Amino acid sequence: MAMKKVTPTKNANIESKKGTQPSKKYTLFNIWVVSLALKLLLMVGYHSTDFDVHRNWLAITNKLPLSQWYIENTSQWTLDYPPFFAFFEWALSQFVPPHVAGDGCLDIVEKGSYGLPTVYFQRGTVILSEAVLFVALQWIIDTSPTHALRRRMYVATASLALSPGLMLIDHIHFQYNGMMYGMLLLCLNSARLERYLFCGFWFAVLLCFKHIYLYLAPAVFVFLLRAYCLKFKWNNKRNFVANLLNVVQWGNLFKLGAVVISVFAVAFLPFYNTLPQLLSRLFPFSRGLTHAYWAPNMWALYSFFDRVLIQIYKKIPVTRFLLKRVFQFDACLLSQDDLLNTSTRGIVGNIEFFILPEITPKLTFLLTLFYQMMALIPLFFQPTYRRFTGAMTLCGYASFLFGWHVHEKAILLVIFPLTLIVSRDKRLLPAYNLLVACGYGSLFPLIYTCNEWLVKVLYTLLWYIVFYFNFRKVARVPKKTSGAIIDRVVNGYILIFIFVVSITSVIDLLSNKFLILKKFEFLNLMIYSVYCSIGVISSWNTFSWLYFVDDEIWTEGE
Repeated sequence: MAMKKVTPTKNANIESKKGTQPSKKYTLFNIWVVSLALKLLLMVGYHSTDFDVHRNWLAITNKLPLSQWYIENTSQWTLDYPPFFAFFEWALSQFVPPHVAGDGCLDIVEKGSYGLPTVYFQRGTVILSEAVLFVALQWIIDTSPTHALRRRMYVATASLALSPGLMLIDHIHFQYNGMMYGMLLLCLNSARLERYLFCGFWFAVLLCFKHIYLYLAPAVFVFLLRAYCLKFKWNNKRNFVANLLNVVQWGNLFKLGAVVISVFAVAFLPFYNTLPQLLSRLFPFSRGLTHAYWAPNMWALYSFFDRVLIQIYKKIPVTRFLLKRVFQFDACLLSQDDLLNTSTRGIVGNIEFFILPEITPKLTFLLTLFYQMMALIPLFFQPTYRRFTGAMTLCGYASFLFGWHVHEKAILLVIFPLTLIVSRDKRLLPAYNLLVACGYGSLFPLIYTCNEWLVKVLYTLLWYIVFYFNFRKVARVPKKTSGAIIDRVVNGYILIFIFVVSITSVIDLLSNKFLILKKFEFLNLMIYSVYCSIGVISSWNTFSWLYFVDDEIWTEGE
């Protein structure tokens, strides 16, 4: 029987086109081009002492044999990163052109002397190394299974590609964080795709580049152990010992162990003879509790309260008896102005606190470990990608808020993993907005020159406005919506922060013209630290509540 030809109607044609329309291709190429143009413009701008640190490492790895890399100390900027980063510096040094080498780029000296050729070369290496970041970000987009998820991931990855933190730290201040956060994203996306060996491989490589990522290691360890190496299936036909042995997936455990051990062996075995010196460089425990500029964490508030109590003790005599009775401090020290002027700034050899009890490295370690362990318990029982990313975020929070001698740049350890999951649920947005506003804003004092003021302030503000609305547009709306009051409080807090930044920036800009404003230099830093500390701690509390209480956010699904 002949089949009758069916002619589709107009409406059917429209629906057919909708159904067969290819999904939109999301690419970061245009964003890369735009960011590249800005980075090229920043090449000749301000750079910190970190620039000479890396220049010296180029010289050390180029001119000396492996056995002397972690012993050489002509300059105070000794090599103190793990071996893979040393190999990376060696590889870069092989491409130094003769005219750049003649500019002083590869000289082992106490203090570097170099010109624009060296600046152009090293700035260029930072830009090229960020290819790892853009490859990782594009891979996250391309491997997202649905159009809606790709759209959300495009916003998230674009925000990281244009991150003000990377722009300030890498392309002005000078470091190579973009490349290493690219490796962290390769690790996270491997976990999302259930490629557990790749997840372990990339994180091991990352640790061999920069050991600060040890702060995130507990989350990676528990996730891989639980998701890949343990399988809880109890068989009543077997005895207890047999069931216990069957819990461990021995094949997976040995494969993962072989991958991780191999990476560390390749990194550290060449330095077998100088391993004690290498480890002493990686973990210098002689530094103070706080950095010279207080990172916005718990110890910034603790330091601030110590300064406030000092002023109360000196200006209000009636409080002296009570303060002595409660805190039991040496009041004679408060009459030494030279000590007071340097206290609580994290300078080695100086007294940290005068009134409040001393904080020890052991205490900071125990606090960090406690809050990290709390985050790992739900991950152990629910080893999913989303719970893993949340646990990694909380491990980053704990290390930043309670760690010993924390640098303000470590806030990126929290921002990067949280960015990947923030669009999962709109209830995560207040915590995220507080985090990025205070986290990126706290980096401003790193760049204190007038020429870069417009870049650091206006670029960050523009970035925040653009992605504030884009994340709200693409974030999944939960079935039970709440938190309107929290949103308003957060927005009000950030508006006040804009005012704070404006006032402190004006003081900084005018301090060169009016010497009296130089007296407010440390006051500005303290305002940044204290105000941003309140924001970061509030962000941590908000995110922790959602992590431990609201299971809907962490269940698998789009």
